[in-house]
Amino acid sequence: MKKYTIDSRLIGGILLIIGTSIGGGMLALPLSNAPTGFFNSTLLLILCWLTMVIGALAIIEVNLWLPSGNNLISMAQSTLGLPGKIIAWFVYLFLLYALLSAYIAGGSDVFQSLLHQANIYIPRSLSTLFFVLAFGSIVYSGIRAVDYTNRILMFGKLGVCLLLLILIMPRIDLPNLANGSLKYAGPTLMILITSFGFATIVPSLRSYFRDDAVKLRKAVFIGSLVPLITYIAWDAAIMGVISTSGENGLLALLKSEHSTSDLTAALMNVTQSHWITYCFRLFTSICMLTAFLGVSLGLFDFLADGLKKRKTGLSGIFIVLIAYLPPLVLVLFYPGIFIAALSYAGLFCVILLLLLPALMVWSGRYIKKIAKENSYRIAGGKLTLGFIYLFSIILVYLAIP
Repeated sequence: MKKYTIDSRLIGGILLIIGTSIGGGMLALPLSNAPTGFFNSTLLLILCWLTMVIGALAIIEVNLWLPSGNNLISMAQSTLGLPGKIIAWFVYLFLLYALLSAYIAGGSDVFQSLLHQANIYIPRSLSTLFFVLAFGSIVYSGIRAVDYTNRILMFGKLGVCLLLLILIMPRIDLPNLANGSLKYAGPTLMILITSFGFATIVPSLRSYFRDDAVKLRKAVFIGSLVPLITYIAWDAAIMGVISTSGENGLLALLKSEHSTSDLTAALMNVTQSHWITYCFRLFTSICMLTAFLGVSLGLFDFLADGLKKRKTGLSGIFIVLIAYLPPLVLVLFYPGIFIAALSYAGLFCVILLLLLPALMVWSGRYIKKIAKENSYRIAGGKLTLGFIYLFSIILVYLAIP
């Protein structure tokens, strides 16, 4: 009889992708999707998920051509030369700084709200600084520390999310789900793309899986499918309970400087349930932490690769300072940057995780011919690469005001 064993490393990789995806972006989804409505946004979610998975598989293909430990900088330089390297540097930094700014802003907002519930009042700048110091130290400790911390948080997050959905679903008012129009899809698409921006950690996962391409592809597919299903259910729950219009409606919350804490207050006002409020606060807290850890890990490895620095000792501390100081300063001066930062991150996601990977695969296969014969290749050949390129151009056009 065949004996089945649990692959702990595969589970850990899947959870890292889920944790990187289901974070602050998920909290912003019902707000950003309010103008387009539930049914339209569901179709857009599926389209963005499929496209971002293809982009991640393209990154896997290129990364496997190079020695383990190479990140997007080395990948771009090997396939696109110096121009590709420069573009990757700037876009990656802007992307991850935008994401970290969003998660630091959202995380400190949640943390401040929790302190207020306990009748503890400290300046917002101190709560922001504490958030970065406490959880940035975990990233400095390495991928294993992030992995184990993320596993604990992820099981808690998925459990609380499921409980929240069970508590909220019976309260859905179906007419609330019928609102919206596709003409507002442009800004919404940027948030949706950001919500599937897990591919920044693919090079780190390649090292984590010790060059096992099969496990890496499984982790990408399963790890991204779980967020897709969760996002659809989450949108239905929040958009079905909280009305789109009104003083405390989703459109009003979209413009708030404290969108995460205000969304909690609006949910409590509508449901009048302390259980739902408590679970929602716990869920938002864990969401911010897991997303912060995943994005920080990707930025940490990226900077170590680009600067050719060790990730330990004084070199590691130097990388930590470069990683966290710019977004920390930005949040201290603009604490309400959560939604705006996620929107800008969406544009950078398109360039870095869709457009550049398609160009890198094309160059490596058909121009520089550095692709290995027996190495993994995404299906569809030039047709798939053309689709990624065309969709990327459309998204960039829609993102420009």
